[in-house]
Parts: sequence; C-alpha cells; structure tokens
Amino acid sequence: MAIRNVVQVGDEVLRQRCFEVENFDETLFRLLDDMKDTVKKEQGAGLAAPQVGVLRRVVVVDVEEEGYFEFVNPVITSQKGEQSGWEGCLSVRGKSGIVSRPMKVTLAYQDRNGEKHVIKAKGFFARAICHELDHLDGVLYIDKASHIEKA
Repeated sequence: MAIRNVVQVGDEVLRQRCFEVENFDETLFRLLDDMKDTVKKEQGAGLAAPQVGVLRRVVVVDVEEEGYFEFVNPVITSQKGEQSGWEGCLSVRGKSGIVSRPMKVTLAYQDRNGEKHVIKAKGFFARAICHELDHLDGVLYIDKASHIEKA
C-alpha cells in the first residue's frame, strides 16, 4: 500500500471519461488499497481513480457517519430530492463552492471481487458519492458550482 499523488485541476486526466473495470485482480486491489491510504492521509471524504491518474471507474468514499466504502463500476440508479451545500476537492486545492446535489441516491456497484451490490445513501453520504462519480465522467464540482470562493 502506498500514498499516491493527487492530480490537480489543469491535468487532462481529470477531464476524461473513465473505463469500466473488467479485471478484478491484484492491480485493482492495489489501486483500492492505495486510494484508501491516500484519502485518509489527505483527510478527504472521497477519491476517484482519475484523481490519482488512473482512468478506471473506481471510487472510494469515507464519511464519518457511514464509514469507508469501495465502489467499482458504480451507477446511480435513482435519485430524489435536492440539497445545496459547500464542496471542496482534493484536486482543486484552495477553493470551495456551492453545489446542488440529490438528497438521496441509490447506487449499483461492484466490490473489489466483482460481486454486485446496491446501496441507498442520503445527505452528505449521497453528496460525496455524486461528487466522486462526477470525476469518472471528467466533471469537477467547479463545473456545477453556483458560487466559488477561495478557502
């Protein structure tokens, strides 16, 4: 396990659409382990693979009230309600912005072994999931923010 460098805004990898994971193997396990170490070191709520320079549909989310999750090939299957709030990003240092997100989401995903799961998330957990999934399609929160300030 290792701490990976977090790519910063301006790097083209953050603007590319990620590829689905097809091989659930040691390379994926190492990526997930490294992403866990990196998000903890950076004290973030989540991290997407392109943020460490890997164009794969892999996300980790670590929020206090829900715990740590690994999502491989995640897809939001439903969303309800709306919430607006401040967001920051490990790839956009020194700024924060107000973004509207769904209040509740249902997420279908695979775990590190390829097993399929469905999870329901609400509040900040839903916000973190949506933020990280945007990264998989080359979208940053600053693209959606109604207001951006220096942090």
